[in-house]
Amino acid sequence: MVGRRRLGRQFGWLWASYAVSAYGSGLGFGALPLIAVLVLHAGPAEVSALSAVGPAVGALIAVPLAPWVEFRRKRPVMIMMDLTRFTAMATIPVAYAFGWLSFVQLLVVSAVVAAAKIAFNAASGAYLKALVRPDNLLVANARFESTNWSSIAVGPPLGGAAIGLFGPVTTVVADALSYLLSALGITAIRGQEEAPRTTEKSPVRAGALLDGWRHIMGHPGLRALYLNNMLVGGLIMATEPLLAVLLLRQLGFPPWQYGLAFAAPCVGGLIGSRLARRVVGRYGRHAVFRTVGTLRAIWLIGLAFVRPGVVGLVTVMAVELAIIINMSLYTPVLATYRLEHTPRHLVARTLSAWSIGQQASIAILTALAGLLADITSPRTALTAAGLLILTTPLLLPRPDQTAQHEPELATSR
Repeated sequence: MVGRRRLGRQFGWLWASYAVSAYGSGLGFGALPLIAVLVLHAGPAEVSALSAVGPAVGALIAVPLAPWVEFRRKRPVMIMMDLTRFTAMATIPVAYAFGWLSFVQLLVVSAVVAAAKIAFNAASGAYLKALVRPDNLLVANARFESTNWSSIAVGPPLGGAAIGLFGPVTTVVADALSYLLSALGITAIRGQEEAPRTTEKSPVRAGALLDGWRHIMGHPGLRALYLNNMLVGGLIMATEPLLAVLLLRQLGFPPWQYGLAFAAPCVGGLIGSRLARRVVGRYGRHAVFRTVGTLRAIWLIGLAFVRPGVVGLVTVMAVELAIIINMSLYTPVLATYRLEHTPRHLVARTLSAWSIGQQASIAILTALAGLLADITSPRTALTAAGLLILTTPLLLPRPDQTAQHEPELATSR
């Protein structure tokens, strides 16, 4: 089973650091849109802009960071990005305490955190590939995925309760401190990290900025998965600010119910992530990509039918549970395939390109959804997102595009 395999003390520190920041982010889940609604009284367009413009600017900032991350030791980069996120998030409670908090500040913090997250994930992915054996990559990615969903299951209800008791920026404080603790955990990892090697005179040349995209688009399997994931992830995330406005403002849900609606279904993430290795071993990786990739896309339309009261709460929870079970099974398989099919000297740039494309997609689709919601209603925009995502299985890869290394994976069980 996934939980019984030992991956070493160094991985344990990396996993613990990830868990601390993940649980902090779980407490602060949706904190910036929530503050925008409850403190700054923002409307649908502003809330969607917060979820779109910040990550979009962060993605642009991350473009030149990709080769910089690639050709440096990864642990110092991860520590630096954690400290950057801590500093940015800490400015929010300070500004709130002095009555200086503004929508512009939320946008700036969102952009800085998004850029730092992309750089951190690129560095941690490259570090993980060097840290564990190839046959343990799926186990490691499944553990990260399980931690991610468990943090969201626990965090939002506690965060909602904390907001009710101590005020709207309480969870932002917890999120900021979690990045500081994560940096301390990564500092505790022992062992000398090998310096990246390059034969290039100028590793940060202009062309290096595009090397990650060249690798993705030149690989049939990665290209199909990349395009599919951008659209699916973008459409799912575009519904978050719409639901915040619909549930909190129009349907009158209290913050703790809003948190519960997203937290309880995250138990499904524990189920899917723990099944990942077993399902791949039995049915093969392509079956996961095609079948589970399709199943994660068919449920979003259910959010268009949310109603007030208990029935509405149950509807949101049921839709989210179905999506999360499939996403948590699919994501570690995708992450492992991506690392296996990327040369070590391109990992950071490839992961950066992947994240930047994902953030750009989220930004564009969130902005469009917010504009549509402003013109019509949040429910209409949710319906449009639910219908559009039904087309995404057409972008999933064919069997011949993902067949490589299937026999190797089967023999490593």
